[in-house]
Amino acid sequence: MTLNFPLILNLAVALGVCFLLYKMQEAHASFTKRVFTGLGLGVLLGAAFQLIYSVPSPIITETNAYLDIIGTGYVKLLQMIVMPLIMVSIIAAILKLRDASSLGKISALTIGILMLTTMVAAGIGILMAKLFGLSAVGLTATAAEVARGDYLKGHLNTAQAISLPSMIISFIPANPFLDMTGARKTSTIAVVLFSIFLGISATGIAAKQPDIFDAFERFIKVAHAIIMRMVTLVLRLTPFGVFALMTQVVAGSSLDSIVKLLSFVTASYSALLLMFCVHLLLISASGLNALRYVKKIFPVLAFAFTSRTSAGSIPMSMQTQTSRLGTPEGIANFAASFGSTIGQNGCAGIYPAMLAVMIAPTVGIDPMTLGFIVPLIAIITVGSVGVAGVGGGATFAALIVLSAMDLPVALAGLLISIEPLIDMGRTALNVSGSITAGTVTSRVLGQTDMNVFNSDAPLNLDADEKAA
Repeated sequence: MTLNFPLILNLAVALGVCFLLYKMQEAHASFTKRVFTGLGLGVLLGAAFQLIYSVPSPIITETNAYLDIIGTGYVKLLQMIVMPLIMVSIIAAILKLRDASSLGKISALTIGILMLTTMVAAGIGILMAKLFGLSAVGLTATAAEVARGDYLKGHLNTAQAISLPSMIISFIPANPFLDMTGARKTSTIAVVLFSIFLGISATGIAAKQPDIFDAFERFIKVAHAIIMRMVTLVLRLTPFGVFALMTQVVAGSSLDSIVKLLSFVTASYSALLLMFCVHLLLISASGLNALRYVKKIFPVLAFAFTSRTSAGSIPMSMQTQTSRLGTPEGIANFAASFGSTIGQNGCAGIYPAMLAVMIAPTVGIDPMTLGFIVPLIAIITVGSVGVAGVGGGATFAALIVLSAMDLPVALAGLLISIEPLIDMGRTALNVSGSITAGTVTSRVLGQTDMNVFNSDAPLNLDADEKAA
């Protein structure tokens, strides 16, 4: 890769935007305003690159490679702090609870809401596919789409090997130190379970060996303070990461491909928006102001939308739930952690449902019969347990559902050209679902700090925290 004038000019403009975002931070502009500015400027710059160079273009590819340093670099920093954040936060929360029954209620409510909303999401996906008349009949496949279809067929055995019992077994951390590296696809849940076990074990010696318990509790408090400071430092980079990621997505997307499958894009985003409204109905039903809630979670959704990573959104999700929504740290941690793996409304709910309805007519099946819909929703709901924890969660969710329904999995490759565009909305909905689960659980258990929720104070990541 050689530097040339167009590339240098593109990078100079991008650095200029980053400098503007930095000056906004120095001027103490609100976090939300900075994220929104980064998002908007990323769209404009990406569109400008498309207009000037067209897609595909070597210049855009080279520019995106350099922008990847900021975008992917930011995502990797977030991934770096996910495991220690989960572990320390859960242990700290359990040490405060000292009550196994409270832990059980939190887990049951959180997971129950995630599963229930996934079931609803599947129903909405089916409805939107019907209303928009989606069908794979007659669609032609390009070379890239054929290759994607072959890839899907090649991974079918792996997807079929995923069963509910095997997935539950994979959650158990045989080697917690390995899972702390994120080596396995279900490492997040494994670390959660290990942290719960460690926290419960520690509370078990509180009465018998108070000195040892006090020393461990002090250690966890120190570790927690340091990790949360690290989270604050990384989250300050969010506007820059969002800008770089959005510029890459817009600049590298093919408008022709999007137009060809515009119906699926429109139907997908209609389903995603409708399911987001369901989340807001749950928030309203719990007695909270839905508009205030949306305003507070917007930066998290903006990051999830541009980064397309549910796991990478965990630190920001936890920070928002605790400091802006008034959710206790323990509940926020459970919701963010489990929500990144279990019952993702977009990837494991809406997407496979729409694909199944779209592909069914190609093999002469009427997807609007109860004999098709009921098994489909059941398979999606059960299959959503742990699927999103597998690399390419939406792909594996689709493979499991299509193979279980005896539908041709290769036809899913027809959507390769618009996959990134749809995945952005799916990821944002996944994160919205996990935050909704945490917020509603907190309200049901009467643990929400309403003073925090009703406060209009912005999320301040720039002020130094008080020394411990």
